[in-house]
Amino acid sequence: MTPPATPGPLITRHAPIDRLFHWITALAVLLLLASAFLPILGLKFSWLPLHWITGVVLCAAVLFHLVRSSVFRRMRCMVFGPRDLRDLRERRRAAKYTLAQKLMHAVLGTAVLVAAVTGAIMLAKVDTPLWQRNPYLLDSSTWGVVYVLHGAAALLILTLTMTHIYFSLLPEKRAYLRAMLGGQMTREEAAQFHDPARWSGQRKDDPRENGK
Repeated sequence: MTPPATPGPLITRHAPIDRLFHWITALAVLLLLASAFLPILGLKFSWLPLHWITGVVLCAAVLFHLVRSSVFRRMRCMVFGPRDLRDLRERRRAAKYTLAQKLMHAVLGTAVLVAAVTGAIMLAKVDTPLWQRNPYLLDSSTWGVVYVLHGAAALLILTLTMTHIYFSLLPEKRAYLRAMLGGQMTREEAAQFHDPARWSGQRKDDPRENGK
């Protein structure tokens, strides 16, 4: 009987702080979508406190991510550009992030940012233990623009969230899901979609450093 194959050396794809941010954001987005759309579908509950408190948490997470990505990380590694299109045309493996991953990050990140900013503005219409509502902060036409942007962003986030969950559960993408759960993937899994010579990983876990 042939012994089961042992997994190859592991590399770190996502640091613990990145995974924590991802799952906090994911939970916040799911709670916000549920509290926004379930009442529309007829499920009645006290949705407003859950919605605005979760919204504040999401705003804090987005602000943390923006500061960390722009100051302490290389933001350009997640920004798509002409090089990604050349890789696609020449069928070369991507660096750390594929073009599809960069596009998903850009569109979903923009939608979440729009929802967070407009949601923060809409907090002026909510009475909370921390502040009194001020519905006259903006005029009626400006409030209309805020509502439209917030609703459109929410619908886009709902669509992209379902798409993201679907692809994360596909067998050929399970390595990415495991990496977001545990932080690591094997070198063989990374080399399937990524070029180890171009993916500078997390310092000592750089996939170019064979044998670690």
